[in-house]
Amino acid sequence: MVQSSAAPLRFDPICQYRLWGGRRLGAWLDVPLPGNGPIGEVWLLSDRADNPSRVSNGPFKGRTLAELIAASPEAILGKLTPRFKRFPLLLKYLDVSQMLSVQVHPSDANANLLPVGETGKTEGWVVLEADPQSRIYVGLKTGATPAKLRTLSKSNVDEALASFSPAVGQSILVEAGDVHAFGDGLVVLEVQQNSDVTFRLYDWDHIDPATGLARPLQVEQALECVDLAQGVVGPAVQVVEATSPSRRERLLDCRHFRLWRIAGSAPFEIDPRNAPIVLVCIEGAGDLEQDAADFRLKKGEVMLLPATAGVCRFRPDGDSTLLEITVPSE
Repeated sequence: MVQSSAAPLRFDPICQYRLWGGRRLGAWLDVPLPGNGPIGEVWLLSDRADNPSRVSNGPFKGRTLAELIAASPEAILGKLTPRFKRFPLLLKYLDVSQMLSVQVHPSDANANLLPVGETGKTEGWVVLEADPQSRIYVGLKTGATPAKLRTLSKSNVDEALASFSPAVGQSILVEAGDVHAFGDGLVVLEVQQNSDVTFRLYDWDHIDPATGLARPLQVEQALECVDLAQGVVGPAVQVVEATSPSRRERLLDCRHFRLWRIAGSAPFEIDPRNAPIVLVCIEGAGDLEQDAADFRLKKGEVMLLPATAGVCRFRPDGDSTLLEITVPSE
């Protein structure tokens, strides 16, 4: 068998129509996008019944991540097995050509607003592309009351919401309860709790070409979730943890996920330590050596290392950059 339950896993991307999307993600995926309409999201790693990730090659080709976990939970999840029945993270590329709705996600404390089986939703972004006019809104300005949030419009949104001009390489942590929106020419990698619950406060007067209608808002539910004490949220402080053999920076760190950026041209080791690791190549390419086999990883590609993968070694082709994503053990 070329691929065992401990070997790295790749999955077919899942393209999603979004009225605010564009066509940039075809270049990141190095594959043609379906149709000719706006593709706003590509789900890269999803253990969800409505959009399940399927293995793209090897002996498990066509099987879902959920099926692999059901068959061998400890092989995939390792020490996370007692805490999670499904893979706890959802990974996406987002191409936000227009502006996302002003929205908020519930926390686990908003149990009355969570569908059965869902959790709260904290998420993080890494900026991959940004246009000069791009904008990120996260957090509230002083004096942003529920009354102001209830009546958001293009004329007053900047009075209530904090915002900044993003730059490539920045990372942003958006806790459940944080009001946020972004777009006008942004491409980001998004990592989030495995939840798909969003409540819209305002949608910039968008009309969906697919329906000819405005999308529904969920103002009352959103206001119930909003953390009014959140204040202004800016880019995360990035911490350099090592400079040799590669530069390793911690970009995001919360109780739901941790994310590092590893950049350089020298080989380096990756150790799952009995917990899954997700790798995303955002620059360059290289080979991941695992158990005397090589697995190619190119720009835009995503790979899941099962908990039982053991120590792996990444050999870059010149300068390359990987994102490494894990779930804290506790």
